[in-house]
Amino acid sequence: MKSLQAKVEKLCAASPATLTRPAAALFDDFLDALEDGDIRAAVREQGVWRAVPWVKQGILFGFRVGRLVDMSVTGKAKGGRLSFVDKHTYPARSFAAKDGIRIVPGGSTIRRGAHVAKGVICMPPMYINVGAWVGEKTMVDSHALVGSCAQIGARVHLSAAAQIGGVLEPVNASPVVVEDDALVGGNCGIYEGTVVRARAVIGAGVVLTRGTPVYDLVREKVITATAERALEIPEDAVVVPGARAVSSPWGKANGLSLQTPVIVKYRDAKTDTATALESWLR
Repeated sequence: MKSLQAKVEKLCAASPATLTRPAAALFDDFLDALEDGDIRAAVREQGVWRAVPWVKQGILFGFRVGRLVDMSVTGKAKGGRLSFVDKHTYPARSFAAKDGIRIVPGGSTIRRGAHVAKGVICMPPMYINVGAWVGEKTMVDSHALVGSCAQIGARVHLSAAAQIGGVLEPVNASPVVVEDDALVGGNCGIYEGTVVRARAVIGAGVVLTRGTPVYDLVREKVITATAERALEIPEDAVVVPGARAVSSPWGKANGLSLQTPVIVKYRDAKTDTATALESWLR
């Protein structure tokens, strides 16, 4: 992909106001490579996830040169159509049965430039944004969001209303990563480059950000992000919503506490049984 990288970097540096036919063809090749999984917005190197700046530059380029077009579709609703207006460079993707991706009817959208592997199940309505990577046999449940450039591993379960934040700028900022076999519970929010390692379980309602301290009751330590590394939830960790007392006198006097995630255990056979996805769903 080095030749594609060089071409995309040259195109971005030229900063054209509009796309010429050769530039449009190159940009289509770039989006195809994203969708095929040949390139991605972040990679794991020596155990650390890092952004791929030239890929994110290419995605941003598409927004810069895109023009607003009517993407409305004819429907039976009152008025005769469903109205959509967006950049012409990022239309919704279309799929065929041979792609092996299950998209249940009901208003879901996967944007151009997102990689969705075989066996993925999309329950309506959900949304996968440009630059995202979703691994094989992952389930994206109703009202779940996979933000721009977010990296979701294989056999992950993103439960209903889970929000996986995206990030495009700055180009060297790593996106949210959820590794293989993790489970993200309903109404969770994972943002600001947080990394959820393999097989971790994020309980319903947990919110993780760069500034969130996570209290590990098992190993008796506090996990925080640093200037160099994002917040990381360890492999097999089971995280649930918790609270910690406010230390100021006034806070104590009023019985105040702050919400904070807590690791209560690490996965075992009992956890695996409780979080297993029914095979018939797949």
